Amino acid sequence: MSPTKKKKKFWKVPIIILCILAPLVFWLGFSDHGFVHLYRTEMERQAYTERIRQLTDENQALLDEIDRLRTDKKYVESVARKQFNMIKPNEVIYRFDQEKQPDDAKDKSEDEK
Repeated sequence: MSPTKKKKKFWKVPIIILCILAPLVFWLGFSDHGFVHLYRTEMERQAYTERIRQLTDENQALLDEIDRLRTDKKYVESVARKQFNMIKPNEVIYRFDQEKQPDDAKDKSEDEK
């Protein structure tokens, strides 16, 4: 056998293997159930898991607040005072408007920065 025939035969095997493996790799990577789809599904699952954890924490905080509202009279009073502006009998509430700074005072505070 001549060296050119050996070279031609040598190149046939890798080309045949490449022709078989290339579509297989493409199918494994990009098909509906391939690695890309698997990666996207895993990222989506992790996002849902994180959202579930956040909702669980929020639910627990709400359950704790419900428990405090049912058992802690001082907490109920503080919530009523803050949310509904309730006051005790003979109690006077003083409210002060925040003073606006004069323009000169604003300029000085900005210069200090």
